Amino acid sequence: MSYFDNKVPPKREDRLNAVIAHQDSICGLARKGKGGKSCLIDDGERGFTQGTICLLLPALAMLNSLPDNVVLLHSALGCGSCTHSQNANVRMGSNARRGKAQDGIWLSTALDETDVISGGEDKLERAIIEADRRYRPASITIVAGCVPGIIGDDIDGVAQRLQPQVSAKLLPVHCEGFKTKIWATAYDAVYHTIGRNLLEEKGVTEHTPQDELEVLREQERLARTVNLMNVSSMGRVDEQELERLLVSLGLEVNVFPVFAHPDSFVKATRAALSISTCPTHDDYFLGYLEERFNVPSIIKHMPIGIENTSLWLRDVAARFGFEGQAERLIAAEEAELKEALEEFRPLFQGKKVFVSAGEFRALATARLLQEIGLEVVGIRSFHHDHFAEVEYEKLAREAKTDYVVDIANVQPFEEANLLNRLKPDLFLGHANGNMTASKLGIPTHVIYNTGLAYIGYRGVYELARRLHRQLLNPAYNRNLAENLRLPYSDAWYQAEPFSYLNTRGRSVNE
Repeated sequence: MSYFDNKVPPKREDRLNAVIAHQDSICGLARKGKGGKSCLIDDGERGFTQGTICLLLPALAMLNSLPDNVVLLHSALGCGSCTHSQNANVRMGSNARRGKAQDGIWLSTALDETDVISGGEDKLERAIIEADRRYRPASITIVAGCVPGIIGDDIDGVAQRLQPQVSAKLLPVHCEGFKTKIWATAYDAVYHTIGRNLLEEKGVTEHTPQDELEVLREQERLARTVNLMNVSSMGRVDEQELERLLVSLGLEVNVFPVFAHPDSFVKATRAALSISTCPTHDDYFLGYLEERFNVPSIIKHMPIGIENTSLWLRDVAARFGFEGQAERLIAAEEAELKEALEEFRPLFQGKKVFVSAGEFRALATARLLQEIGLEVVGIRSFHHDHFAEVEYEKLAREAKTDYVVDIANVQPFEEANLLNRLKPDLFLGHANGNMTASKLGIPTHVIYNTGLAYIGYRGVYELARRLHRQLLNPAYNRNLAENLRLPYSDAWYQAEPFSYLNTRGRSVNE
């Protein structure tokens, strides 16, 4: 029985034994990976925790990018407020891909106290009919937050009941945040509704003799078409870099699913290969594409950094017998890039850096930073699962000394303690997570921004160029530290950073 036969996808704690509370070192995790044990790390618990990320944030980032789609959030009014800031990416992305900036359309049923007592299904029905009448979209994604999950609203039943009355395809998405601690489950939730509602079997078509040549051409084209997966972790500039490399091998590229029209999703079922750009994002859906549509997939390396980009490209080329062509391309790209990076290396020499992000992005970016001459002294990864084992081995192999890996779903108090001890020269993290380092006076750079290049060989050079400029003038962060302070006491900075890990309340230092 497939996971996709169920209304709701499994949570990653159950499906992947994913972990969010653990402290280790890069060499320690690499050793566990070699023994095939790192995926068996027991998840811990923190006696004190700070705010984390909700499933709605990554799910809405994907769903709002779909053209001709209305996102209907069925939850309390405040849920989905992240959409206001995400809309900048939607406008930039649509402008870069279609030449016109378009807003994402999202509505909310704004459930209140009365709905919690009497149920919100009637309100949801009226909202669906109104959204269909007002916008006439190809699809309406009905996103359930925590409230309908608690009071028992059946969004799947409402969608099934109303489907004959509306023209839009109704797509239920389950993002009840209280059900899982692993927010990356949001990717599975969105892929779950795509797999259940938008993909179609190939079917059998009768062709006339006049059509046969065209059919052969189409078959030849599909035999070299690849799905390039992007769940909003790449901007258009990064997509173009990977398209450039894949087209150099003679392949055609179908970027999927962000900014793909719901009607065009069927193309993904006919490709010769699906290529992941991040195992954290894609494994659930690629397994389904292979299981139901016989589309094989590659899900191993994230093409960030020189080594990882070359490994990623070699894996793709090997599936089509293009190894020789790939080696010539890689040799030319690496030679040009390494020469271009020389101007930055003197400033990077001896500089220490701390990296914070989702698991695979943090680890792949750390490897890139090693390659350009920086010394990684710490990593905070938002969760852990077995896909990262190969990345720990790469980092441990090149590490000058062993260093800390904090597996934490954000937890800025641990980060502040670690940064105060390690005193890195540079911090890379997400835009909404760089304030702790900034207020400690550490120069920061965003580890992901849809308008900037990070992926492929071009991403290496562009990131090195931006970091070089950042390190040349750290005055902004120095001034911040002189005029602002974080809310932590001196006693916390003197305490062990993982004092609250695997405790049931008060720190062991108290």
